[in-house]
Amino acid sequence: MDYSTDIRWRFGQIVTTVREYVEEQMQLGFLELEENENQLRERTSSYADLDLTGLRELAVACEKCELSKTRTYVVFGAGNEQADLMFVGEAPGADEDQQGQPFVGRAGQLLTKIIEAAGLTRDQVYIANVLKCRPPGNRNPKSSEIESCEPYLIRQVMLIQPKVICALGTFAAQMLLRTDAKISNLRGHFHSYHGIKVMPTYHPAYLLRNPGGKRQVWEDIQKVVAELDLSTPRPDDS
Repeated sequence: MDYSTDIRWRFGQIVTTVREYVEEQMQLGFLELEENENQLRERTSSYADLDLTGLRELAVACEKCELSKTRTYVVFGAGNEQADLMFVGEAPGADEDQQGQPFVGRAGQLLTKIIEAAGLTRDQVYIANVLKCRPPGNRNPKSSEIESCEPYLIRQVMLIQPKVICALGTFAAQMLLRTDAKISNLRGHFHSYHGIKVMPTYHPAYLLRNPGGKRQVWEDIQKVVAELDLSTPRPDDS
């Protein structure tokens, strides 16, 4: 092997090693590929002049994906439009689809308890989902549906400008952080979304099936409380 061939081989090995390291770190949740501001503006350029009222009206009339044919109501979001804390979930369920409001079913009742345990009320936070329409049978969102609906959420975040986003569950965390990492690897520490701190944690629906996860969620919420400098909350074990 001559010198130039050896250099090319060594460079190729370095590139392969770096690529494998980056992929491993992303899987573990220690590295996210954050969009730059130009990319963000490009993906939301159609909504740049809209306030929340205009954005809601556009979402209500949306027919970008197949979910528009099966929904009862568009579930845009609700709460304080100047909130310091924003909760982002996955998608509306059956109760939300019938009422047009986010987190009003059993998972929503548990989320209310979590919010109150943090020393807040639902009127003091903002709650939204990645998808604005319910997937039939509460199936997982398709990538095409997330791609169609994502700009609405991005614009919501840009308008509300919360200090902290609490990403509820895998899909919300992965969308915001541009990662494929598992929620179990992402939760427990803050990440960044264009300068906004993001705390991923388990979705309340997961806690209904796995009550043992409540302790971990409480740990995550305590970190959010400390970051927002709220009064010391009390956990609710119910």
